[in-house]
Amino acid sequence: MSANSIHPWQQPDWERLQQLRERLPHALLFHGESGIGKVALAEHLAASLLCERIGPNGHACGSCDSCGWFAQYGHPDYRRVRPDALETEDIEDGAEAEESSGKKTTKTPSKEIRVEQVRALATFMNVSTHRAGLRVVLLYPAEALNTTAANTLLKTLEEPPPNTLFLLVTHRIDRLLPTILSRCHRFALSPPDTTAAGAWLTEQGVPQAERWLAEYGGAPLAALAAAQQDAMPEKDEWLTQLARPESMNPLVVAERLQKASLSELVAWQQRWLHDLLSLKLGARVRYFPHQQQVLGQLAARVSAERLQQAVRDAAMRRAVSDHPLSARLFIEQMLLEYTGLFR
Repeated sequence: MSANSIHPWQQPDWERLQQLRERLPHALLFHGESGIGKVALAEHLAASLLCERIGPNGHACGSCDSCGWFAQYGHPDYRRVRPDALETEDIEDGAEAEESSGKKTTKTPSKEIRVEQVRALATFMNVSTHRAGLRVVLLYPAEALNTTAANTLLKTLEEPPPNTLFLLVTHRIDRLLPTILSRCHRFALSPPDTTAAGAWLTEQGVPQAERWLAEYGGAPLAALAAAQQDAMPEKDEWLTQLARPESMNPLVVAERLQKASLSELVAWQQRWLHDLLSLKLGARVRYFPHQQQVLGQLAARVSAERLQQAVRDAAMRRAVSDHPLSARLFIEQMLLEYTGLFR
């Protein structure tokens, strides 16, 4: 995405942001579903606020010195705060990652935003801004702030420095401290328009774009990342097993899929259970419309109460899927519980 463009489904959100420019709050909190482009939009706003030749539509020009510095993450009035783990990989919400230094390390990069990172902003905020302009801090994902870091940030938000704008991005607004929420202007991103998002995925070369979009909850960036990683074979096998619980052998399936991403397996099962429960309650299928007949047959075999409990169990399992003691046993247990629903 170029410096003066946004994703096609983000135009309504961009127009709403332009209405805030005259009276910007000291902290904007972008929130919404994962994979819809929240970070990309926040960075686009930051670039436009720092641009020296902003266009009439509010976009950065992409060619001035400021835009050049911003593109290299070298603007003197811009800081990006995120977990170390994101410094060497592509962020799931669409922003490009920086190149790693190439240095070998035995230390696992932190998935938290540490208090040292927040404290380091003090020096940045005590220096005069470049050309007497605005200072911008982008922090994401905000739910990655550990407790100490969150409390340190809160003190800054309570007494914000002049000419400074904080842009916070979160995929899980429910995990933020109420005190932080109270000091931010909340900006909810609109769900992507299905037609625009599907057309965009097709332009990116994604086959069966509508199916990918549906299976990833209407989140086009998440769908694109999965398609580019060629997640379809494992996903299709997993869904095939979920569709036939009476003939599935959990031990065999677990052995075959133990090297797959556990968090992805749990996420696909969560979506499958969501659709089962939706049909049971008389609602529509959201994630797997092409499997509606099979889902309907399965939903007829289990009570709504048991499905609701299965949805809750899957959510708890998702929270520990990154650190299982044994991948194979983790999958076995997940499938044994699932097949037990239909006995």
